[in-house]
Amino acid sequence: MKKLLLGMSAADLKLLAVELGEKEFRGKQVADWLYRQGCREISRMANLPVAFKVKLEEGYAAGRSLVKRTGKSKDGTFKLLLQPAFGELVETVGMPYEGRFSCCVSTQVGCPIGCTFCATGAGGFKRNLSEGEIVDQVLTVGEVAIKEKLLAADGRVSHVVFMGMGEPLLNYDATLAAVHLLNTELKIGMRNITLSTIGYVPGIYRLAQENLQLTLAVSLHAADDALRRKLVPGMTRYTLQEITDACKHYFRETGRRVTFEYCLLKGVNDGQADAANLSLILNGLNCHVNLIPFNNVKGSGFYPPETSRVTAFRRVLEEADITVTQREQRGEGIEAACGQLRRQIPTGLSKLRIK
Repeated sequence: MKKLLLGMSAADLKLLAVELGEKEFRGKQVADWLYRQGCREISRMANLPVAFKVKLEEGYAAGRSLVKRTGKSKDGTFKLLLQPAFGELVETVGMPYEGRFSCCVSTQVGCPIGCTFCATGAGGFKRNLSEGEIVDQVLTVGEVAIKEKLLAADGRVSHVVFMGMGEPLLNYDATLAAVHLLNTELKIGMRNITLSTIGYVPGIYRLAQENLQLTLAVSLHAADDALRRKLVPGMTRYTLQEITDACKHYFRETGRRVTFEYCLLKGVNDGQADAANLSLILNGLNCHVNLIPFNNVKGSGFYPPETSRVTAFRRVLEEADITVTQREQRGEGIEAACGQLRRQIPTGLSKLRIK
């Protein structure tokens, strides 16, 4: 099986060029083709000597995925079903906003956590994605956005959120390598990168030592440990106290405010008592809470709360001097919202024109 060039840094590619008997600068040219030009085939890297391309093709492939299916929402959000070079399908989402364009990337095929309200975990866990497979999602979303005229011809993805399929901190090395590639090779600002975790405590402590200026988002979804164990069965080892202690450490090390994600489930975790407990748990933490009314997952048995309950929940937190935002729903009708990714795109949807 050939190795993939995508996922190697410019420094790695320079070393590879020298190993193959070429000048170091040839590796920088390969990096430009991969990360700036989005080249999908080594043979199309026009300014490389033919002999060098032949050597590369003997053991390497560019590493780009194939777009298998697409879906587009009325708000411009689109979802891509991709087939990476090594097989299993994975989803990624492109989201246009005023003045910026964001990509939601997956870090695993499936997910081992199995949150009871999330479609991704229902399909089980297949494998970790490589750093190249993660970066490929951003490149592909950018290409599609330009074709759809959601980005200018010279535009690019400006923000990346690690909130797709999988738990990023359980695929730590590839996730961090992808973060650095996005920053150094695709020139996406570190402060424009958000990494979401379900609360894997060792990963939070490890990430704190990196001292990166990215945003850490921690999904709580419950204000007491008993309920959290039911909702998040694959991450029961760590208590809410242990998770918030890790977040306090993260803030001390990085100076970066932590975001707490909280999915509101009707009649389950959306009461004013839940909000009061959450405010106590977060007391003294430099953080903000992002409320996410449940996005429908067929067969889950959960439902989104009424607007009045969301408002009441939010008011309790704000009265406790906790900064609160509410996630803007994106991807209506194409199952592209948080918790809806399941490696399939419903039939009968508006499709993108992939040329």
